[in-house]
Amino acid sequence: MFKSILLATDGSAASEHAAKLAVSMARLNGAVLTALYVSDPYPYLGVGEVNPMGYQAYSSAAQQLAAQAHAQAEALCNAESPAVNLTVRLVEDVAAASGIVESAKELGCDLIVMGSHGRTGIARLMLGSVANKVVAESSIPVLITR
Repeated sequence: MFKSILLATDGSAASEHAAKLAVSMARLNGAVLTALYVSDPYPYLGVGEVNPMGYQAYSSAAQQLAAQAHAQAEALCNAESPAVNLTVRLVEDVAAASGIVESAKELGCDLIVMGSHGRTGIARLMLGSVANKVVAESSIPVLITR
């Protein structure tokens, strides 16, 4: 049914649950799985220009977090037989929801799997929900897990 699944991951507990589900779906369908980590744009506009070390530290930390999230997905893919064909991808300097939706389009994915932190009330209103934005912007099915 699914040939190419995009797993949006940030290494959190919610993402780990989504990764387990995405890997089992990929294994069941014989699909290719892409683990995507999106690094938001540098939040301190102007500061990076004055002190490039701040931007470099931010970028380095994002790459390290992405490597950890990708390793977590790879371990799940290789934990059982048959192993799942995994591709990893890091997208930088893009808002998370846009990076997820655009990557899914570029890769020709037919499903996006991602976790939700389950925020409600004021926290959801103040922080927004990447999952809600992806569902609203995506033209392909999105599976949200908790």
